[in-house]
Amino acid sequence: MTTPKYRRIVLKISGEALAGDNGFGIDPAVIRNIARQITEVAQLNVQIAVVVGAGNIWRGAVGSQMGMDRATADYMGMLATVMNALALQDALEKMGVATRVQSSIHMSEVAEPYIRRRAIRHLEKGRVVIFAGGTGNPFFSTDTTAALRAAEIEAEVILMAKNGVDGVYTADPQKDPTATKYSELDFMQVLNEGLGVMDSTAASLCMDNDIPLLVFALNEEGNIRRAVLGEKIGTIVGKGDTNA
Repeated sequence: MTTPKYRRIVLKISGEALAGDNGFGIDPAVIRNIARQITEVAQLNVQIAVVVGAGNIWRGAVGSQMGMDRATADYMGMLATVMNALALQDALEKMGVATRVQSSIHMSEVAEPYIRRRAIRHLEKGRVVIFAGGTGNPFFSTDTTAALRAAEIEAEVILMAKNGVDGVYTADPQKDPTATKYSELDFMQVLNEGLGVMDSTAASLCMDNDIPLLVFALNEEGNIRRAVLGEKIGTIVGKGDTNA
């Protein structure tokens, strides 16, 4: 099967995933692997937008716990997402994939400003668009950025690529050996049971705008392509009254 299930996607990649086994910074081998998987999907004529986190460099919540002003700490995290976005852009363009970085924080020397209609035009022209700088506001996560941008560009799904976990479980599988994986969920379950798939703001935004979420393992080769083709991997999260 080579016919994509989705025409336009938002791929959410955590910052931790970019660090690989190092736990910090950007692992060149990992980012090349991610770029290669995105390239495979782009060759299927799927329109791809990417949202990157920054946990491999800085977390606003950690800075806040250290006594730093929360807004300042969050802005530092937004800047870190730009570093990750530029690294991913470089890896993609080395593979021949036209890529644009759009930042919610104005920095014209390295990235375009985020403009919704321009982003959609890039996607229609077959370019990969990487959204950096979060929402441009403190107190919002990059999960919320993914949900917001998916709604704005009318993406059909958010692919949430996780590092080291292949879906949503009843409990942390690394701590509880009895934890079982869900194949399907609805957003109300995620919110009511506090499953930690994404923060409540992001989950509510997805639910209100009827944007399904597919949670899967990034570290398994070819999983992004499998997800786009509609293969049964990971956990699908949608509205309870739909077949997301």
